[in-house]
Amino acid sequence: MVPHLITALTGPINELEARILDSLPAIERWFRLEWMEHTPPIYSAVDLRNAGFKLAPVDTNLFPGGFASLTPEMLPLAVQAAMAAIEKICPEAKNLLLVPETNLRSTFYLTNVQRLVRIFTQAGLNVRLGSLDPALKAPTTLRLPDGSELVLEPLERSQRRLGLKNFDPCTILLNNDLSEGRPKVLEGLHEQYLLPPLHAGWNLRRKSRHFQSYEEVAKKYAKLLGMDPWLIHPMFAHCGEVDVGADAGLDCVKTHADALLGKVRRKYKEYGINEKPFVVIKADNGPSELGIVTVRDAKELDAVCERAREKAAAGGALLSDVIIQEGVPTYERMNDAVAEPVVYMIDRYVVGGFYRVHAQRGIDENLNAPGASFVPLAFADSHQLPRPGERPGASAPNRFYMYGVIGRLAMLAASYELEATDPDAEVYE
Repeated sequence: MVPHLITALTGPINELEARILDSLPAIERWFRLEWMEHTPPIYSAVDLRNAGFKLAPVDTNLFPGGFASLTPEMLPLAVQAAMAAIEKICPEAKNLLLVPETNLRSTFYLTNVQRLVRIFTQAGLNVRLGSLDPALKAPTTLRLPDGSELVLEPLERSQRRLGLKNFDPCTILLNNDLSEGRPKVLEGLHEQYLLPPLHAGWNLRRKSRHFQSYEEVAKKYAKLLGMDPWLIHPMFAHCGEVDVGADAGLDCVKTHADALLGKVRRKYKEYGINEKPFVVIKADNGPSELGIVTVRDAKELDAVCERAREKAAAGGALLSDVIIQEGVPTYERMNDAVAEPVVYMIDRYVVGGFYRVHAQRGIDENLNAPGASFVPLAFADSHQLPRPGERPGASAPNRFYMYGVIGRLAMLAASYELEATDPDAEVYE
């Protein structure tokens, strides 16, 4: 199912779809050549926004927690992708240690873990769960809504390896974004593969660095297709060390927000888009007390900061690096509720996705919030079988293929990002 687009199905988004379909062989060859030079993340999820005049990623998650929201029909694709990833990383592997989040009270997240266990088990691995919670001293059984169970065990660390009692894995799969810091138990594992790597965690990772890499990828891809990279790229700026409670760095945010709004206005004028642009301001390294703020005029930041100071008075920490990102509205709807597509990938393959739907949010707001629901995308049936020659906007497989292409561009950008930020990489002068 493709949601209803309330914008007219003519203009840049359909030109983009037609151009992508016409260039399919060149696109797939281009991706193949890129993957000969770069290593994809073990898995990733990309939030897209379809504005009708523009399709762009707005967030890339390297520790996706929504595998339970994918349609069951995606399992064959996911298992094959997991097999391909493991064959490259550790062909002789028989054991995989999955390390989830420490807060396991959410049945939705537990079902995500259950789905990951199933995928990698069917890929031919013995999968067990290890907890980063130092308070866990013995195996603990977790019960899921469908009556099944997961067993969470305490980690055991030797000098060079990490495992469980009587379980020595070749590969450790993190499904914990490390936003609370980097545990020492994960450091110095020279004889095991830790995926994603430690520097992918939110304790070190920065969104601005990712979108810098994405800009590079988008320009290469746009050159291949002979198109404007802005149609697939959200412009952005970055400010460091912004203390909203003390006005420190606020001038930087205002200046960049004003300049970015000016750039977007010029693009809107170029494409005849009769809308008022906006920018989104958020922490550069994941969630923060500031939250995600939408502004259409830099002057609005004064009111935003006043609200933030009230949070600070209640004990909130407001010192943060900040990314100012071009706002991309979403004009997709499911049953009159605002929706956005999310693309899921394992290794370099698109394996599925879903629409994030929120009835209480607007087209310019963050949908990844309490109250959101999820409608699976049937990628397993359709995204790899587009139908060139059909009228743009008329075919679900064609729209899904386009989503998959943009999702893979963001995944490629993540590989650029991880290579550039790898603390163990050799640097040549």
